Amino acid sequence: MEMKIRILDKQVTREELGRWALEAHGDMIKAVVDVQREMLAVGGELHSDAEAVLLEQNSRQEDLWGINLYPAKPVSDRIEYHSLINIKPRQKHSSMEIQDPGIRERISRIVNRWVDW
Repeated sequence: MEMKIRILDKQVTREELGRWALEAHGDMIKAVVDVQREMLAVGGELHSDAEAVLLEQNSRQEDLWGINLYPAKPVSDRIEYHSLINIKPRQKHSSMEIQDPGIRERISRIVNRWVDW
């Protein structure tokens, strides 16, 4: 079953995101954030699926970061900054976990703009 990828163009509710998560991975939905264009793509089996959609929409690889969203968890645990697409040797980022607190803060701000928790 192919999981739909949505590039958000309006704010979604926590409940709506929760329904999408159930269709995808149960309690979690994969997402990719374009930190430059402040875009959020959710869905897909792999982060690379949403990454490909954003690249087709003229996003730049170096601006894309993969995260997991857990709508049912407590606020502090709803964003997991972990994805294979986060390994970016050209940017000297060798971890699946986003280490840079500045990037994490930008991602959190963008997610919170698109998702009404």
